[in-house]
Amino acid sequence: MASWAEAVQQELRMGDTNLYLSSLFVPEAKRGAVQALYAFATDVARVPFVVSEAALGEIRLQWWHDTVDGIFDGNAQDSPVAQGLAEAVQVGDLPKHALINLIRAHQFDLYSDPMPSFNDLEAYLGETQSALIQMTASILNADEALECAEASGLAGVAYGLVSLLRNLPQWLGQHSNFIPADMMAARGLEVGKLRDKEFEAARGVLFAELREHAKARLFQARKRAWTIKPDLKPAFLHVALTEAYLETIRKAGSGLVNKPHDLAQWRKQWLLWKAAKSESF
Repeated sequence: MASWAEAVQQELRMGDTNLYLSSLFVPEAKRGAVQALYAFATDVARVPFVVSEAALGEIRLQWWHDTVDGIFDGNAQDSPVAQGLAEAVQVGDLPKHALINLIRAHQFDLYSDPMPSFNDLEAYLGETQSALIQMTASILNADEALECAEASGLAGVAYGLVSLLRNLPQWLGQHSNFIPADMMAARGLEVGKLRDKEFEAARGVLFAELREHAKARLFQARKRAWTIKPDLKPAFLHVALTEAYLETIRKAGSGLVNKPHDLAQWRKQWLLWKAAKSESF
């Protein structure tokens, strides 16, 4: 085991249970590289929750930007995640622009500006969730990964939408607004007043609309499952949790703004195992 692997595995386990559990289905020879990529993405995504102001978040994201530059210049940082990411880049021949774009996309998380439109939200999820799936597939088999780019894009949007919805209270607490402004305006909702009692019915309709978008993208991704070779299946496994999250979100209705919603770990493990044995995800 590489010197950084144990620390990376522990950081991922604490940072993102879904990605950690799905990474256990990756063949051992490449598991460390995948977990390092996941740990990198998780660390970048949690920046808003570990800083007290946007400027400090920008500094942390710039550190990762510089770290990625260093990796491609042959000078990886001493950080276990950075060392592991350097191996992931080598194993998967990961493109620098994909890593940098993921970091830049998360700058949005630091501020209270509303997401302009649903198209902008899909683009954001494409740079973050979809890119993560595609890079993981490249680590597993770089040649075969070229065939599943469309499936990666659709699956990342589906999983990303339910992730934002189920964690909505946390984002509202950070004053981040991922709900597209055009969709809010169409329902007579105002930015910053999503939790107000008077908007309960309108936000319920809005959440249902976003849920339907996620269902559509999941259906479309599954229609492209034939492009995902067996070697690449672990890259998509966490997306198998999307359907269960959709049902949880549906039951919560407008109450999504009150508390985060998650699945029991035993259920996650069962769903991931079941997906690993199936032809889709």
